Parts: sequence; C-alpha cells; structure tokens
Amino acid sequence: MTFVLIVITAVTAGWALVARGLERGHVRAPVVLVVAGIVTGLFTHSQIAVTLNSEIAQHVAEVILAVLLFVDATELPGGRLFGNAPGTAARTLLVALPLSLAAAVLLGALLLPDLPVVVLLIIACVIVPTDLAPAETLVRDTRIAARVREALNVESGYNDGVISPVFLFALILAGSTSQTHTPLQALGTAVPFAVKALVVGVALGSLLGWLMTAADRRQWMTGQSRRILVLVTPLLVHTVTVAAGGNGFVAAFVCGIAFRYVRRTPARRHEGHVPDPTDFRLVEDAGSIMTMCMWFFFGNATVLALSDGIHLPTVLLCLAALTVVRLGPILFAFLGSDLTRRERLMIGALGPRGTTSIVFGLLAFNALPDGPAADTALYAITITVLGSVLLHGLGSTPLARLLTAPPTAPASASPASPDKVD
Repeated sequence: MTFVLIVITAVTAGWALVARGLERGHVRAPVVLVVAGIVTGLFTHSQIAVTLNSEIAQHVAEVILAVLLFVDATELPGGRLFGNAPGTAARTLLVALPLSLAAAVLLGALLLPDLPVVVLLIIACVIVPTDLAPAETLVRDTRIAARVREALNVESGYNDGVISPVFLFALILAGSTSQTHTPLQALGTAVPFAVKALVVGVALGSLLGWLMTAADRRQWMTGQSRRILVLVTPLLVHTVTVAAGGNGFVAAFVCGIAFRYVRRTPARRHEGHVPDPTDFRLVEDAGSIMTMCMWFFFGNATVLALSDGIHLPTVLLCLAALTVVRLGPILFAFLGSDLTRRERLMIGALGPRGTTSIVFGLLAFNALPDGPAADTALYAITITVLGSVLLHGLGSTPLARLLTAPPTAPASASPASPDKVD
C-alpha cells in the first residue's frame, strides 16, 4: 500500500507540474493516472485482487462516490431541478436511462446466459451511466449546440444518483454472500434504505445550507471555513445515513440538491445575499483528487481483468452499451421534441463513461461473491471505460466535427445565383 501511495502522489505531482501543456495535447489527468495504474499493476499483479477486494477499498469507493454525487447535484446550471432545460433532462433521465438499462439486461441475457438476471442488472448499472470525465472538453466545445451540452451535463450529474437505488437493490438481491434474497425481500430492504436517505439528505442538506446562509449574514465565517463546511457536508451526510441504516449515496445526492436550493433561495428572492462561487472549490478539488485515485485503481483493475484474455460476449455487450444501447433509447425518448435530428444524434453519440462506472464496478466486484459474477463485473467496467476513453475521449472532437458539419450539396446541383434567395 505504501508503494501505491508513493506512485499515486508522485504521478499526480508530475501531472500538476505540466498540466497546461498536457491539456493542450488533449491528455488529461485520467489518461495519465490510468497509464500509471497499468504500469504499476504489471509489477504488482499478485496483489491487485487483494487490494481491490477489501473492506478498505469498498469504504474508500463509497466515500468518493458520495462526494462526487454531492458535487454533481450542486453544479447544475439555472435555478431549476433539471437545469435550464428540464424537458430535455427529463427525457434523458426518466425515459432513455431506464430503456438503456432494460436493453443492456436483455442483451446481456442473450450474450451471457449463464449469469443470473440480477447480476446482469448490476452490470447494466455499471456500464450505462454517463460521466464527462473522459471528455470534459465536450461541455466547452462551442461547435456543439448549447442545449446539447447542457443535456449531457445534466445527465452526467444526475444519472448516477438516479441509478444508485437500483444498483443497491440489485446488490441486495444478488446477495453479498452465498445467501440470496427474493425480490420482495430485497425490495423490503432497499425501500427503507432509500426512505431514510431521502429524509436525512433533505434534512441535513437544508439545515446546513440554512445555517451557512445565516452565519454568512452575521459574518461569522471566513472564506476557508465556508469551503471546509461544503467539503465535510457530503461526508457528514453519508456517515449519518449509513449509521441510521440508509443509502449514503442517495442521501449525498439529495443533500446536494437541498443544499444548493437553500443556498440560492435568498438570491432568488432578491434579498441581497449571493453565495460565493468559490465556496465549492475545495470540495471540487478534493473530488478531482479522489477521481484521480479511482482512475489509477482502474488501471490496476485493467491489468487484472485482461490477464485471462478476451471474453468476446462481454466485449460485445460493452461495445453495444456505448453505441446502440444508448443511441436507440435516446432517439426514442426525443421523438416529438424540438431538437433537430443532429442534436438528438449528438446526445446519443456523445455519452462518455468514467468515474461512476469505475466506482460502481469496484463496489460490485467487492460485494459480489468471488466467481464469474464478480469477475464479469470487473471485466465489464474495464472494457466499457477503455472503449469510452477511445471513443469519447480521443474521438469526441472528430465526432463533434462530423455531427456539426453542414450537409454537403449534391454534386449535380448547380450553384445558386447571387440574386437568388434560398
């Protein structure tokens, strides 16, 4: 573990020193940490499974996901629940996302018939949710329509929060040991988890947001103390919820929504108090560091997953998840919308996978009994994220150019005269 910490910190420090130059070449931190993880994994192959499949690794992954869910819930533009375009976000999250999960499970049943349906649902929860980490430049690419970029941003921020209750339900149903549960037993466990999470998340998120606003008005806080409060909020909410027997992921996500809403309430009422946007910089930077660690361990997991060779059915499932399993439901969800055909294609084609898949995959690998189910979950995150890095990370710019290029005129068409209006 000491060696791993030295490698992670040294590589992160090296990346920080030359980050601007690397970004000019479209080489971002995830790529650097994945390469470091792969190289390190080649020399520590025998220890990877023990490291990943440990209680410490599980708790670390849970904390990282809680922080990321909180940050995602507080970063959305506009003052509405689904950002500036709630209709578009609702189509992606409430229509396309469930259809993609169902399609992934059905396709998995055809390609991996030996796995139980509940394990296929877990794998679907791992490979379906999008995350902009491998292709952050998408949200800044002005060639892409603003409403397309916002739809991708909102979906990336919300889909892990939407999927986490389904993921938890599937894990309970699969059983973390040899003991399995019926769907009703799993539902009877998952629903109280979710209810407790909603109560704790809304209560603590609203309370801490209100206390922070009140303390700000009385000038009791410093810039540093505000940043620290924002950082510890998801950690506190996650810990309290888990101690109360609830779902810490859902609580952190709901807490972020409630916290953001309460903090923005005075500004919406024109009461003069506007939250300082720098309050979230510490938690965002901490989340970035945590994400780098996850990308490093993903590099480790890649070595472990690919050590036994290529499993073609799982590869086909993951490639389908990146393409038709996403594109088909997106096109269906936007039937009748005011988005153009190209905008719909862009939302469907530009759906990268990243940290959410890695964290869900590592949690599944840790929670599932040793054997084909756990191994397939680990293999699935490896192929899906690597494929997304190639397709959406390296290929996002050419893909954006292709989808935003104006249609070419037929070769036989004669050029219009100067005085003719199209």
